[in-house]
Amino acid sequence: MLMALSRGVKGGKWFSLIDKVASDRTLPLAWEKVQSRAGACGTDGITVARFAKDSQSRLLAVKEHLRKGSYQPKPVKRMRIPKAGSGQTRPLGIPTVTDRVVQQAVRLVLEPIFERRFAEHSYGFRPGRSCHDALRRVDGQLAGGHHYVVDIDIQGYFDTIDQSRLMKLVSEEVADRALLAVIESFLKAGVLEEGQWHSSEEGTPQGGVISPLLSNLYLDELDHRMEAEGYAMTRYADDMVLLCHSAEQAQQALATVRRWMESVHLRLHPEKTRIVCMDEPGAFFDFLGYRFQRTGKGKLLRLARPRSVQKFREAVRQHTRRSNAYSMEEIIRRLNPRLRGWFAYFRQAYITQHRSLDGWVRMRLRSIYRKRYRKRGRGRGCDHSLWPNRHFAELGLFSLEQAKSEAIRLRKGAKH
Repeated sequence: MLMALSRGVKGGKWFSLIDKVASDRTLPLAWEKVQSRAGACGTDGITVARFAKDSQSRLLAVKEHLRKGSYQPKPVKRMRIPKAGSGQTRPLGIPTVTDRVVQQAVRLVLEPIFERRFAEHSYGFRPGRSCHDALRRVDGQLAGGHHYVVDIDIQGYFDTIDQSRLMKLVSEEVADRALLAVIESFLKAGVLEEGQWHSSEEGTPQGGVISPLLSNLYLDELDHRMEAEGYAMTRYADDMVLLCHSAEQAQQALATVRRWMESVHLRLHPEKTRIVCMDEPGAFFDFLGYRFQRTGKGKLLRLARPRSVQKFREAVRQHTRRSNAYSMEEIIRRLNPRLRGWFAYFRQAYITQHRSLDGWVRMRLRSIYRKRYRKRGRGRGCDHSLWPNRHFAELGLFSLEQAKSEAIRLRKGAKH
């Protein structure tokens, strides 16, 4: 894509990009990506399935609006989703399918341009990078003696981004006024919540396809500044940690971050931003769903953080209610994708945590049996003899512990 765009560079800036966004190659590719992810409908009520029925004519209409400069996105539909382990909710933004297609097309064009400037140790929502890459870097730094951790939390990051500064950053690379107008229109489209329209004078549209790219651009200067000053920062979107060799270095790093945040109108969370000395027994910090913790005996463990475990348990409970009418084979068949998905992300958690969760899952399944035999309470004690672990294994239940043991065996084999 970058090579195809290279003819549109003048004076270090990219121009004539709106034609690339509206091209017969980009829009259909953007639609394929949106269709593959499905998702709910936006404020216009048009679902992915309905869009698909006449996608060709819809894409043609989008193309004409983009080229004429008449494209106008609709407000984002805002919903509130409960946060695991609390009575609080978090906002979820749902753009219309049409707007998702356009945002995806814009991202396809802009991503290779911005990727050239992004810092090495920024991992969030970037091609060829993942959460596990960021976690491996943190592991390596801890092993290398960086035991003072600056745990950074930006308060309401996506909702407080300064749109004027963001557009200035975009315009440092992009000179195409038509494309700049489209991007700004997404920022200004507003949100619709419970029938009420609210303006969006700051922040990026949550749930928007283009928001991760823009949010990375907003923090890119911080990435380069911290690296230039010799600090080891690892960032995944707005989740970031700095690992330092001393308490003094950690204090200096935090002061540098705080000054930069204030200069770009962001605010660090006063309670969640902290410095942790990982040499102390019981010390911990959370990063990307994991908890890095020092035990009382001095061992450093990587575990799934309590909130991640709670979300997992809530998901399993949905499949293992005691009044479940399905056969045990069917229950396990429905449950296994959830277990495999958990392991795919949390495979690096300490094996005892996988063992404990395996036991809890089997307890839930034994409780279903107890209910069917008109017994009260949870599946414990003698139930282990009636329905041993082997019984569930024979029914095909995925075992987190066995998967972890196999992963350890393969890793040891690879070393030899």
